[in-house]
Amino acid sequence: MLQGLSQERLEILAAQCAWRTVEPGQVIVARNSHDRDVHFVVSGHVRVTTFSAGGKQVTFRDEEPGEMFGDLAAIDGQPRSADVLALDSVLVASLSPEHFRALIAAEELVRERVLRRLAGLVRLLSERVIELSTLGVQNRIHAELLRLARASGGSGRQARIEPAPKHADIASQVSTYREQVTRELSLLTKQGLLAKDGSALVLLDVARLARMVEEVRSEA
Repeated sequence: MLQGLSQERLEILAAQCAWRTVEPGQVIVARNSHDRDVHFVVSGHVRVTTFSAGGKQVTFRDEEPGEMFGDLAAIDGQPRSADVLALDSVLVASLSPEHFRALIAAEELVRERVLRRLAGLVRLLSERVIELSTLGVQNRIHAELLRLARASGGSGRQARIEPAPKHADIASQVSTYREQVTRELSLLTKQGLLAKDGSALVLLDVARLARMVEEVRSEA
């Protein structure tokens, strides 16, 4: 988000930010809270998620070093829309909404990236709504595996997802239960579409899995 800014601007931002380390499993941002800071992930990984009244977890996305979160509340002044949890030891730099708005007003590069980020979130959530409305659990799991494959940089016939995602994490992404994910991954393995290789999960035929998802989408 900040790549390409001048050293002077980065030093000003560093001084404006509050810095803290968050331990794994701790909440960085709580849903419906009224703080408005924007948080930059300096190191570690975070998960943007929420929990139903019954305690079921629904995951929206994970953020890596170099990403940010909390910008929606800084822009519209509304309460937080999700919880953000630390997946490992996370160093975050927190910027006040006033300083954030001044940053995007002064730096065209950052403003363009913020706009692209917001557009990407809308597209991602639209895709998720369509999948939840039109795909069965089995096909939602397939679609999530394809998403993970794209995120890993795989572009050939095979894709390596490393480390392999936990079954519970996939379940929270597609609104199902861990047991259902375990059964489906086992079936894909028997069909020769999936394999475990050390700490990685390997999609053996990305194109075939993509066709399986598209065929269901076209029938919906």
